[in-house]
Amino acid sequence: MMTTTAMLHGRSLLLLLTAVLAPALAESPRPADPRTAIAERLDVRIEDIRPSPIPGLYEVRRGAEIGYVSADGRHYIDGDLFDIGTRDNLTELAREQGRVELLAGVRDDDAIVFAPDGPARHTITVFTDIDCQYCQKLHQDMAELNRLGIRVRYLMFPRGGPDTASWRKAEAVWCSADRRDALTRAKRGEAIKARTCTTPVADQYELGRRAGIHGTPGIISDRGEYIAGYLPPARLAKLLAGASVKADD
Repeated sequence: MMTTTAMLHGRSLLLLLTAVLAPALAESPRPADPRTAIAERLDVRIEDIRPSPIPGLYEVRRGAEIGYVSADGRHYIDGDLFDIGTRDNLTELAREQGRVELLAGVRDDDAIVFAPDGPARHTITVFTDIDCQYCQKLHQDMAELNRLGIRVRYLMFPRGGPDTASWRKAEAVWCSADRRDALTRAKRGEAIKARTCTTPVADQYELGRRAGIHGTPGIISDRGEYIAGYLPPARLAKLLAGASVKADD
């Protein structure tokens, strides 16, 4: 049996070890967060960097632009990442989330909204160019889109950029007393005369670029899906409802 003296000696040794090791453990620095160096190197916010599904690889999100970077920040991958088991495009899912977050900051007062009389089944955000023929065609479908329960929020995206005729037309529409009427008339080819005012056209154009818009109409669903170009109302409604759409539908 262990004697009382031995037990006391053992406890004393344990207390001594605790006293010696505790400060060292308390002062041990935490491992550096790799995202800090990555954020500095890529000039992004640290909250835009998160672990990817691949160990040692981080996802970097700039709006709807998604890339992957190694933990040491030396290697960057620009491309889509797929889950072989589910066949999901994980990069596109991240883009959709990025678009949802971008558009969440857009108030209806900062858009030109055409809504159904009753409850809307879906809301789409359409980046539009007044001179774009397929944008004009989409606008001609507005009554049918609304009848199908689709609410349309227009944001301006003059494809040619600043100091172009389309840009000036977008500003004239925005500065009109009745923007919905002015947009409809502008898309019919009418000249819109309005007073000069402060407009969000530049901000909306930049937002479109961050959302990955490359052409018009650039349609983004309420789930963040990007629909590039015009679709007839029935096909668009099917797509928004989650149904697969064939070319001949």
